[in-house]
Amino acid sequence: MAGFLIALQVLAVPVARAQVLPGLSDGAEMTIGAERQLGDRIARELYRDPDYVDDPIVVDYVQAIWQRLLAAARTRGELTPELDERFAWTVLLGHDRTINAFALPGGYLGVNMGLIALVGSRDELAAVLGHELSHVTQRHISRMMTQQSRQTPLILAAMILGAVAASKGRSGGDLGMAMMTGGSALAAQKQLDFSRDMEREADRIGYGVMTQAGFSPRGAADMFEKLQYASRLNDNGAYPYLRSHPLTSERITEMQARFQFRAEAVPPLPLVMDHAMVSARARVLTLPGVDALHLWVQAADGSEFQKASPAQQAGLLYAAAYSASQLHDVRAARALAERLVVRTRGDAAASRLARLLSAEIELAAHNGAAAAAMLNVNAKDRGEMMLVAQAALATHNPGPMTAPLRDWVAAHPRDVGAWRSLSALYGEQGDTLRAIRADAEANVAILDYVAARDRFKAAQDFVRSHADGRDGVRIDHYEASIIDTRAREVDAKAREQMNEKPL
Repeated sequence: MAGFLIALQVLAVPVARAQVLPGLSDGAEMTIGAERQLGDRIARELYRDPDYVDDPIVVDYVQAIWQRLLAAARTRGELTPELDERFAWTVLLGHDRTINAFALPGGYLGVNMGLIALVGSRDELAAVLGHELSHVTQRHISRMMTQQSRQTPLILAAMILGAVAASKGRSGGDLGMAMMTGGSALAAQKQLDFSRDMEREADRIGYGVMTQAGFSPRGAADMFEKLQYASRLNDNGAYPYLRSHPLTSERITEMQARFQFRAEAVPPLPLVMDHAMVSARARVLTLPGVDALHLWVQAADGSEFQKASPAQQAGLLYAAAYSASQLHDVRAARALAERLVVRTRGDAAASRLARLLSAEIELAAHNGAAAAAMLNVNAKDRGEMMLVAQAALATHNPGPMTAPLRDWVAAHPRDVGAWRSLSALYGEQGDTLRAIRADAEANVAILDYVAARDRFKAAQDFVRSHADGRDGVRIDHYEASIIDTRAREVDAKAREQMNEKPL
């Protein structure tokens, strides 16, 4: 029974399409719109969760993999234009150290830092994300709702949130089990059988998507071997992914046969520097505590460091420098970052990560000018743009970054972190009206329409109070018009949100 309940966190939504092989998506009843609404409600709660993290470096890394998988799913016909347009296709990251990833209704995926810290290559991470993506495109939430027609979407949503809370194994566990009590009368064995079918389908389609995207089949083989080994160990709560994705004998046989023909001819994947560094960052971001941070710093000078490969050394130095910065030991952080810069020379991707970490260390040390000198103000990738914005605020020079971030949010309107940064930049410039509007849009991005409505109303009040221009404040009437339009749109959504039954 517990296995089924926790399995709910990985059941996702949808896309109907023609297939050469029969698929479980056939005959799904829940509409795409209903699935998206359900997913939005769950995602809104996850955005509020203290574990939610918007780390610019890890987000960039995961997004690069995720976008390739989405493109491959479109090419293969798994992701239809309608589903592509109407679902969120958003990955939410969490601080949690447990090794887990889960798909949700509406095209949302959750990934714990513990998983990113575990995988040995981007190909292994692509194997997991491809599997979860296939849960979504195959409409597995809809199929489950069809199987359990008496179970309302709100109960399902509450159970999913409860399963996510329970998987953390901390104080959320009791809450999670309480939230899931309402499902205790479900037909466990029938649902477990159905879940096994879904897992086999996600194995097959996910494998095709990740290899279509150009990732090595060896990554899937290596990840499967890790999970298979972990499944033999006593369950200590670190692998909720295994509870929600049980490795049945049928799945093992099918996956081994698939890998036998496609993976054995592929040599083992080497650990590359940039992945080792991102994985090290994820370990620190699991918030392991002060003692663990000190151990990371010490490891960079330990006897094992010299025996490590160059990529392993890069990862150790990255973790040590980042940990020293978290401990506010600026001198040690700078020294370790300098060693990292030397270690990563000749590897463009790793050198970039070392440079960005050095800038972060300077920002944490309140040395904005030094950080700004290390960063490229014309950078187009989100991670560096966010750091440049921080440096611009630290040096009280927001002007050069407002236009690039404004263009970014125009193309990525659901990027809450970018909206928050843009709001701060406008505030530093003294452009209060645009600062309030950007803050409102950030609340829209996290699906908190009530808070967004309040901020849009604040912007409208600001316009009215300064309309006569006597105090020297000039109102941009084009911006004011946009705010009025957005306020009406968001007010309607806020009213709907306030009338929703609690999960």
